Amino acid sequence: MRTKHTKQNGFTFIEIMLAMSIFVLIGLSFTLFARNIWYYNSIISSGLSQADSARIAFKKMTAEIRTASDADTGAYTIHTALASSFIFHSDIDGDGLKERVRYFLSGTSLQKGVIKPTGSPLTYNSANETISTFINSSVSSLLFQYYDKNYDGTTAALTMPVNIPNIRLVKITIIMDKDPNRPPLPVTSSTQVAIRNLKDNL
Repeated sequence: MRTKHTKQNGFTFIEIMLAMSIFVLIGLSFTLFARNIWYYNSIISSGLSQADSARIAFKKMTAEIRTASDADTGAYTIHTALASSFIFHSDIDGDGLKERVRYFLSGTSLQKGVIKPTGSPLTYNSANETISTFINSSVSSLLFQYYDKNYDGTTAALTMPVNIPNIRLVKITIIMDKDPNRPPLPVTSSTQVAIRNLKDNL
């Protein structure tokens, strides 16, 4: 008597494991792809954010430096001109009085100090300086360079220490690096501004 074999329907264990492996590989591929998109997008966004922060800071700084003029005490337009800081007088709030304005780097933050003249006769009391922050916790370098009336776009900056009365134009360079341990690379931004009240042939 012949034994009748019935055909078994369904998947074998090996086929199930193979299908699961394929699904896992596909899932991992999509996860890795999504992660890479997020990672590179965050790098691009970080770079653009840093460049935008520098642009906003430069807009304010150039407007204030451009209108610099002699202090209400009779002191010269520029108080201090160093590679790491710049101090000048300008009526930055439109109240008719010239504030003493200081741009400097504190840690990794680009900051501004302002002293309003007080008293009679007017004086600039350093104890009254108010500090605000232009760019917070991502600036790795701040450099001021100074140029005289002979600047033609390629002329070398004045050597330090600068003879302050020779200054006609200020170049500001900011290097930003939010996290030195990961991309993007440091973002370097620079701008230059001529001091209107000191202009000769610029």
